[in-house]
Amino acid sequence: MKYLKVGNSGMEASVVGLGTWVTGGGQVWGTDPDDSESVRAIHASLDNGVNLIDTAPAYGFGRSEEVVGRAVRGRRDKVILATKCGLWWQDSRGSLFVEDFDGKALYRSVRPDTIRIEIEESLRRLGTDYIDLYQVHWPAIEPEKTPIEDTMDCLNQLKDQGKIREIGVSNVSLDELKEYMRWGAIASDQLRYSMLFQAPETDLLPFCAGNSIVTLTYMSLEQGLLTGKVGVDRDFGEAEWRSNADWNPWFKKVNRPRILAMLSGWKDLTERYECTLAQLTIAWTAAQPGVTHVLCGARTAQQALDNAGSGCLVLDAADLTRIRNDVRTLGQPH
Repeated sequence: MKYLKVGNSGMEASVVGLGTWVTGGGQVWGTDPDDSESVRAIHASLDNGVNLIDTAPAYGFGRSEEVVGRAVRGRRDKVILATKCGLWWQDSRGSLFVEDFDGKALYRSVRPDTIRIEIEESLRRLGTDYIDLYQVHWPAIEPEKTPIEDTMDCLNQLKDQGKIREIGVSNVSLDELKEYMRWGAIASDQLRYSMLFQAPETDLLPFCAGNSIVTLTYMSLEQGLLTGKVGVDRDFGEAEWRSNADWNPWFKKVNRPRILAMLSGWKDLTERYECTLAQLTIAWTAAQPGVTHVLCGARTAQQALDNAGSGCLVLDAADLTRIRNDVRTLGQPH
């Protein structure tokens, strides 16, 4: 496994991280995860070199953080814990984000008063007295658009108090990232990026590379689509994210055959590198300019083991280019 520094606190995080959105369960994922198996998946990750675990209060309304806390008990000093603030459901403070998110109204709130509540609850659920990387989950939106200066003032105070070691952002535009940087040190930017969603290559990835900001990519496996295990006939419930064509139109049944054909064309690559399609995809993602850490979800210990195995996989330049060209040939989804 390869490790890279995060911020100025001396932390070195594995290039493959464990993302735990699925660990929180809920209708958005269809089949509910088994908490005991989630703990085994976290242990499998830690035992195989993954030390970066990313979670958030909104993942299962605290469930993901609680499961992670359970799993890292006794190993806290071996783990870089990353969690978030800014998605709020306890009352109507903030601006409405999702009217019905697993039965609750979800608000974007980066107000200092809600952040101070959130961090105490995250510390309790995670069973720790500090968080290594505390990220703003989503930036503020109208009508209650808290000034970034106010949010950062609160986060800087929490850092001074020792409750967080580094500050990160997530799902921000380049202009928003620059504004956050005006008011304090930003160690990381978490962003959606995959071979099917390359938009950050035009702005965020090169900017972060040029400003010593690590990037944590999410949905790099496109919620399992790029593992080759999502067949043409598989159905998803209406409440699942994978049935939302606006979120990822490649999941539409009319588009899946093109994805599967592309993936099957890489059989010689998986044989040559003795890897799975998931590992090939993760390794390609990690090799892209500006990408430093790739977050991968895992329902089971075997999936976690598979993901961790990509941490030492290095693809030849010609194969990186070939994969990019194959993706370009796909064109646009219907």
